[in-house]
Amino acid sequence: MGTVLSIVMLAGIALLVGAFILWRKGGSPRQALLMVVLALVCFANVAIWTVPTSDGEAPLDRIEQGAAD
Repeated sequence: MGTVLSIVMLAGIALLVGAFILWRKGGSPRQALLMVVLALVCFANVAIWTVPTSDGEAPLDRIEQGAAD
């Protein structure tokens, strides 16, 4: 699961870089904006899985503990 989250983060960074390049070269502003939105969705998904909840445990930790049992 850690590998998947790493790939999602790299994809989000690549989307941001691609959106910046597209915007600077005068490409479609709509596409650049959609790329930024998709990158934010990627980052939000990673945060949902890794940020601990009020009980101090992240959802990713629960999955890994369940797999170990």
